[in-house]
Amino acid sequence: MAPIARVWGAAAEHRYRRGEAYRCPVPVVCVGNFTAGGTGKTPLALLIASRLEALGARPAFLTRGYGGQTSGPHWVAPDHDTASEVGDEPLLLARTAPTLVCRNRAAGARVIVETGARHGAIVMDDGLQNGALQKNLTIAVVDGRRGVGNGRVIPAGPLRAPLEFQLSLADAVVVNVPESSGEARPESDFPVWLKHHFGGPVMRARTRPVGDTGWIVGQPLVSFSGIGAPERFFHLIEQLGGRIVERRVFADHHAFTDREARDLLAAARKHGARLCTTEKDWVRLAPVGDMGALRAETLTLPIRLELDERDALRLDGLLEASLAVGRGRGA
Repeated sequence: MAPIARVWGAAAEHRYRRGEAYRCPVPVVCVGNFTAGGTGKTPLALLIASRLEALGARPAFLTRGYGGQTSGPHWVAPDHDTASEVGDEPLLLARTAPTLVCRNRAAGARVIVETGARHGAIVMDDGLQNGALQKNLTIAVVDGRRGVGNGRVIPAGPLRAPLEFQLSLADAVVVNVPESSGEARPESDFPVWLKHHFGGPVMRARTRPVGDTGWIVGQPLVSFSGIGAPERFFHLIEQLGGRIVERRVFADHHAFTDREARDLLAAARKHGARLCTTEKDWVRLAPVGDMGALRAETLTLPIRLELDERDALRLDGLLEASLAVGRGRGA
């Protein structure tokens, strides 16, 4: 796979560097990851939007809408749009702030600027390897357990482009560290490597459940998930006292079928258990037919990313600086 990986990596760099990047008058904060698969990018984007809101900047999300049919520009309507139309992540983002789906990121940024809604900042979701839009701040998120795997580019490894190139694009890195107790796989050595090879801030975050989790304790559960790192979700359920009697793993962004819905409902009846999944999986369940029945019977565990006080202050400082530079540039 190494020769193909070299071609893939070279193509990724070429795509980034081709053409002139659009210089947006609104500050752009980019959230991305070095690898394919789940790292906690969406929870980080939500955290950044909430911090921008607290700093007085009304954010809007800009996303390509991976897994959806809409090329955009299209403002997501979470009460009407479906995951098959706009993708699952935009539906989650739109619960927090206005969200625009647009495959052409520069065109999407122009639409946000031209709406007249006076958005104080754009949070560019999954844009680390996209060079069409200039960024004021770029933050990459890394899974603390997996790091960058074998350090090779797709398909020889998990990297989306050569690591040295991607590090040059990032201003800061957030390491999504695993819970320590009972974790089957400990944290990788990559965070330590980062501190010696990356000149920017390296912050640490943890995934935390939000809301009441008392329903999980002692509850037999059929848990299913089609995200990049489903083991994180299953482990969190067990950490909270849930008893998983059966787990079903699907591919990331999996489009569920009625047949799978019937199988999951039957499994829950067989075990006398409740069904449980992630918010990202739940929004991909159509509200009709057997999937509608599964949607109605399935509980979700909302999660958020949390930084310790020191790193939260560092993040706010980075965001404040990017807002100041961006506003000055747009004046």
